[in-house]
Amino acid sequence: MKAIRVGLLGLGTVGSGVVKIIQDHQDKLTHQVGCPVTIQKVLVKDKDKKRDVELSKDVLTTEAYDVIQDPEVDVIIEVIGGIEETRRYLLDALQAKKHVVTANKDLIALYGSELTAAAKENGCDLYFEASVAGGIPILRSLEDGLASDRITKMMGIVNGTTNFILTKMNKENAPYDEVLKEAQELGFAEADPTADVEGLDAARKMAILARLGFSMNVDLDDVKVKGISQVSDEDINFSKRLGYTMKLIGIAQRDGQKVEVSVQPTLLPEHHPLSSVHNEFNAVYVYGEAVGETMFYGPGAGSMPTATAVVSDLVSVMKNMRLGVNGSSFVDPQFEKKIKAPSEIFAQQFLRIHVKDQVGSFSKITSIFSERGVSFEKILQLPIKGHDDLAEIVIVTHHTSEEDFTDILQKLNDLEVVHQVKSTYRVEGNGWS
Repeated sequence: MKAIRVGLLGLGTVGSGVVKIIQDHQDKLTHQVGCPVTIQKVLVKDKDKKRDVELSKDVLTTEAYDVIQDPEVDVIIEVIGGIEETRRYLLDALQAKKHVVTANKDLIALYGSELTAAAKENGCDLYFEASVAGGIPILRSLEDGLASDRITKMMGIVNGTTNFILTKMNKENAPYDEVLKEAQELGFAEADPTADVEGLDAARKMAILARLGFSMNVDLDDVKVKGISQVSDEDINFSKRLGYTMKLIGIAQRDGQKVEVSVQPTLLPEHHPLSSVHNEFNAVYVYGEAVGETMFYGPGAGSMPTATAVVSDLVSVMKNMRLGVNGSSFVDPQFEKKIKAPSEIFAQQFLRIHVKDQVGSFSKITSIFSERGVSFEKILQLPIKGHDDLAEIVIVTHHTSEEDFTDILQKLNDLEVVHQVKSTYRVEGNGWS
C-alpha cells in the first residue's frame, strides 16, 4: 500500500495546520483513501526556526524547486500566498505532473483559468476550496452538491476582517478608525488593511464564486467594488434607526444570460439571517431555481478551518489517484460572459443628504426622484446639531436602476438647496421572509 507523498510550499499558520491534520488524522485519511499520507518536502524561509509542528530537518528546504521537482512528491500544497512568483511555481508543478491544492484566492481570482488549462493539459487535479470562506465548503457545494441546479444568486459575507469591524461599530457605536486599530491588535486585520477594508479580498472571492456558480469566465475587473473605510458611525446609527444592519456584502446575480457581481457596504433588515453573522464569521446565501435558498455559515479564516479545507481537497486528489481519474473533471465554462449594464442592475438605495433648512427644499429634492420614476419607502428628516441652517434627510428608495440612481445623485449634487450628499448604500433583503 504505497503512501501518497505531499510537498508543502509554506509552513506558516495554515501550513502548520495542514501538517497537524495530516499527522493527527492519519487513521481517518488512510480509511478514506486506502493508503497513508506522508509529508515528503516542505518549503520554509528558515530551517532553524522553532515551530508548533514536528518535522525532521531533512524534510525542510529553503528552495521551492526542491519541493516542485522532487520525483517522490505526488501532490503540491501551496500556502505561501503571493501572485506572480507563486503562479510560476504552480505552473511548473503542473508541468511536472504534480497535482496542486492551493488556498490562494488572489492567484485563483487572477489566473484561475490559466492554471485550470495547465492542469487539464497535464492530466492533473487543481483544487482551491480553501480560497473562499476558509472552513466553509462552499466551492465544493457549488460544484458537487448543487451541480444539477441552476444558481441565480449568491450573496454573502466573505471577509472576516470587515465583518469584525462592522460588528464592533454596530454593537459598540465605536468609530471606524478605533475599531480598525483594535482589529489590527487582535490579528484580525493586517498592518496594511487595504485589501480587506477596500473590498478587494471579498471581490476576489466573489469572482471565484461567480465563475463556478454561473459557469462563466468572470474576471476580477468585472466586480464592482466599494469598501468600508468611508462608513461613519452616523451611517451605522441611521441604518439601525431604520431597522437595518450594515454588512460588507458580496453579490453575484444572474438574470437571464446576464450577470452582475459586486462587493459593497449594504443595509440588510435586522431580521435577515446575514444580519446575525457577527465578528470574523462568514456566511454565503445561495439561491437555486430548484433548491430555493440555502445558507453556508462558519469560520472564514484561521489556521485549522482553512487547513481543514486544504486537506479535504487533498483527499479528493487522493481518491482520484486511486481511481485513475485525475484531471478529467474539468468542464469548460458553459456560458459566454455577459455583464449587466447599469440600466439593468436594480436595487433599493439608502442615502443621507444635508440640505438647506428652508421652505421648498424637500419638494425640490423629491421632484428629482419623481422625474426618474423613483419612489420612497422610508424618510427621516432631522435638524443637525450646531447647524441651524441645515437639515438632514435620510431616504430609502424603492427599487431603482443603477443608471437612474447615478443620474439622481448627479442632479442632487448640482441642486442649490443641497449642501452635501453624505453617503449612499445599497439595500438588500427587504423581500426576505
